[in-house]
Amino acid sequence: MTATVTAAFIHHIAAFLVFATLMLELVLLRNELTVSSARSIVRMDMVYGIAATVLLVAGFVRVFHTEKGSAYYFESGSFLLKLTLFIVVGLLSIYPTMQFLRWRKTLREQRVPELADGTRRKIRMVLHLELTLIAVIILMAIMMARGLWFLG
Repeated sequence: MTATVTAAFIHHIAAFLVFATLMLELVLLRNELTVSSARSIVRMDMVYGIAATVLLVAGFVRVFHTEKGSAYYFESGSFLLKLTLFIVVGLLSIYPTMQFLRWRKTLREQRVPELADGTRRKIRMVLHLELTLIAVIILMAIMMARGLWFLG
């Protein structure tokens, strides 16, 4: 397998993991928390962070070390919007992650973390927004791969 194929494979697997972990968090936050569901959410958020980091690194490996070359990507409005939206998703993810990190001590004590209805709604809204932006990122990836919306 070539480096190009390997980087693409890792990039796509990481992207699927990012999407899947956000969906799982959203589903788990639909009902009342239990110790088990809260632990799962914390674990999914950790996997999300790792997958997002791998996604970014693999993406930049593809940008700088594959046959298209970085000029191809940085002349693409689709790529630039894709990268910008990825950063926005990362920034949005700070709020849920900070909430989940606050649960660790409570979970070590085998207790259910407190989650006010308003906070649950805000977290779910952020997760919905992240997933929506990821759908737009996928559209931008398709456009970029097809050479659509190039600058200059």
